[in-house]
Amino acid sequence: MNKIKKVNYVSTVILVVALFIVLRLMLNFGIINRYQSSVLNFLCINIILATSLNITVGCLGQINLGHAGFMSIGAYAAALFTKSGILPGLPGYFVGLIIGGILAGIIGFLIGIPALRLKGDYLAIITLAFGEIIRVLIEFFKFTGGAQGLKSIPWMQDFNIIYFLMVLSVAFMYSLMTSRHGRAVLAIREDEIASEASGINTTYYKTFAFIISAVFAGIAGGMFAHNIGIIVPKQFDYNYSINFLVMVVLGGMGSFTGSIISAIVLTILPEFLRSFADYRMIIYSLVLILMMIFRPTGLLGRKEFSLTNITKKFFGRKEEVKS
Repeated sequence: MNKIKKVNYVSTVILVVALFIVLRLMLNFGIINRYQSSVLNFLCINIILATSLNITVGCLGQINLGHAGFMSIGAYAAALFTKSGILPGLPGYFVGLIIGGILAGIIGFLIGIPALRLKGDYLAIITLAFGEIIRVLIEFFKFTGGAQGLKSIPWMQDFNIIYFLMVLSVAFMYSLMTSRHGRAVLAIREDEIASEASGINTTYYKTFAFIISAVFAGIAGGMFAHNIGIIVPKQFDYNYSINFLVMVVLGGMGSFTGSIISAIVLTILPEFLRSFADYRMIIYSLVLILMMIFRPTGLLGRKEFSLTNITKKFFGRKEEVKS
């Protein structure tokens, strides 16, 4: 690990820990109320969903409109396990999330192999259809609660746990995408034919990216289910998938920190606009349109936000002024 990478790593850890301490203190002293605390929990879940979708859309360069479908699989699998009472309490919650993630990953594998042979609009249509099929199947079966959904899901609204899971998930995904596997995925995005010619197994790496994305969507779905205590199929329609896609595009396709920033903005912005109830969606839509007009590559493009880059620019300008 070179010096710049070490500085980036240490500064990121300090920032993550400092942010947690600040938020924890604000919660303890009542500066953040109960409703705002629930928004914070949803924010952490949305960050996992946005960054996981960024793997297929941003890093792999394949449009996926079925992300809510994988989320619903994880949500129902985790909720059904914890409701069964086989393993109560916190251990049951973690096992439920693992089961939800694994099941979503298996479905992602089964869908990914045939779907990833397609590209562009065709893949978008296939993944959109998959998401809707999953939703209809959930409504059909009795053990999922049908159209009425699942109720009395054990609550898990502990901000400490949700924040920890969010940080762990994002760190794992980022590490994967900066590893040898991740570089192969990025190479496929740039030029699939050239990648295949250079010996990269494109089918394997495309499926790998799709599975990882599905696994973390499933884990986030399980967290979502236990955060609200009740889930219904309508919550996981195609509009939800489009929301996550907007987060990825707005942040910059391929940028993890961009997806995190856009998830924060698009989760908190509607809450700030609640006082403008009649015009909330108009203002929200205008912000997105203006963003795409003046910054079509997203907030960060394909770059990653780092404190070292900011300090280098700042001190670089100072040196220019002195000279």
